[in-house]
Amino acid sequence: MQDIGLDKLSQIIYEYCGLRYFDRLSILKGKTFKRLEELGISYLEYCAYVKKNVSEMDILVELLTINETYFYREENQLVECCSILLPQLRERLKDRPIRIWSAACSTGEEPYTIGMLIKETGLFSNGQVEIIATDINKKVLQKAQKGWYHRSSFAFRRIPENLMEKYFSIEEGGYQIKDSIRSMVQFRHLNLINEEKVGQFGFVDIIFCRNVLIYFDQETTKRVIRHLHHNLSNGGYLFLGHAESITEMGLGFKKVDSDKTFYYRKELD
Repeated sequence: MQDIGLDKLSQIIYEYCGLRYFDRLSILKGKTFKRLEELGISYLEYCAYVKKNVSEMDILVELLTINETYFYREENQLVECCSILLPQLRERLKDRPIRIWSAACSTGEEPYTIGMLIKETGLFSNGQVEIIATDINKKVLQKAQKGWYHRSSFAFRRIPENLMEKYFSIEEGGYQIKDSIRSMVQFRHLNLINEEKVGQFGFVDIIFCRNVLIYFDQETTKRVIRHLHHNLSNGGYLFLGHAESITEMGLGFKKVDSDKTFYYRKELD
């Protein structure tokens, strides 16, 4: 009965957020059994419970999602974006702000890093670049919005010291991102496989969706990339993790190789 319940739960999870546990039921059990013990119910009963209680799906997502991230992650991509692509977009898009989307932003290190590097260019006035950060995990979004990180956090293991001194203040045993950077980022809850919600998101010029696709099967990967493609402006750019590739999928992107990294450009309609 437990295996039947786990099978059913894996199907619910896959349909909701695209995470595949069909052939990893022992891992799924390891991530969820304490929650079921707290509730005192079986896996079959839990499947019904999740469907009836919307807030429980949020708890389940918290148990399943991996939120490993840090400031200044994959430096070469960040430098390429802020020193090469943003100045080009500034010249091309003089009549509106440039919009950058940090998809699966976790606890906020990625969008805040982008904000700091934009400030460092000195090319943009307030409001000329908009950063939108989304995640499916509401709990990490709450932390991201606060912008406070513990002093011993691994989040700081790569960030240059000058950025730490310039954009953080020391508060309560940790570091608080300054309002000049916090104000640049809008945080929103979003499920990347929800076509309707993603479709309402609006056009953006650059998307960072790094180290997300590695958790999806090929079908779900194609589904998510189609959603991102729809929201990306013509000639816009997509950054993925170094272990992720969509080159052979024929989804309307052209790979761009620079000296130290690669990314994708949306082909013109």
